Amino acid sequence: MESIAEIRDRIRNTETGCLPELIAEYVDDSRDGVQKLLYSAEKRVSALRAEQERTEKMKRYEHQYEGKGYICGIDEVGRGPLAGPVLAGAVILPADCDILYLNDSKQLSEKKREELYDIIMEKAVATGIGMSDPQRIDEINILQADYEAMAQAVGKLKVQPDVLLIDAVHIPQLERFEQVSIIKGDAKSISIAAASIIAKVTRDRLMKELDAKYPEYGFARNKGYGSADHIAALKKYGPCPIHRRSFIGHFIPQ
Repeated sequence: MESIAEIRDRIRNTETGCLPELIAEYVDDSRDGVQKLLYSAEKRVSALRAEQERTEKMKRYEHQYEGKGYICGIDEVGRGPLAGPVLAGAVILPADCDILYLNDSKQLSEKKREELYDIIMEKAVATGIGMSDPQRIDEINILQADYEAMAQAVGKLKVQPDVLLIDAVHIPQLERFEQVSIIKGDAKSISIAAASIIAKVTRDRLMKELDAKYPEYGFARNKGYGSADHIAALKKYGPCPIHRRSFIGHFIPQ
């Protein structure tokens, strides 16, 4: 008879999707330790099934437009910070996409975003990133800079999309495409969620690089947002080249 430790190792090393078959092997083992292991394994299976159901619900827009060709999700990050660019992501996922845990990037840990970034970049049909720098934001305002970044992201896709699923906005530069604006789309569409994640990870990495160039402001921590330490540094040192002059008037004399 296998020891409880051996059974624990088998369960631990088995992919969650394969656990029901393994659980069935030990269901008649009356040892308390084994039954506790099976209970934990069943919780893993239930959690996986719940995530699969949640993800399937997030595919309803993709299913709605799947007969029209390539469906592209678009989202932006960085509208609110005092410093750094605004970035947009565009992602075309395969029709049979099996990526789990896609969600609004703000709802995910940094570690999970990084994991999903790699998976998205590996499995996506196409991805694109667009960016408007702080000077452009000051020149044309954040909304217009947002639109430009989104249009750039779509322009960098290696295949042309047929339908655009967009978080909350309509993009004037992309009128030639069918656009579907979805309020809180990054929590309702896997394509928009994927775009949110690659944009967020790309921008966070960039802000960490800029932190090395402008260490006074703590960009690696605050990503350019108006945290207390960032505002204190802004008042002490004044703005640096990546600050948005149109955003910082409340904090420092112009």
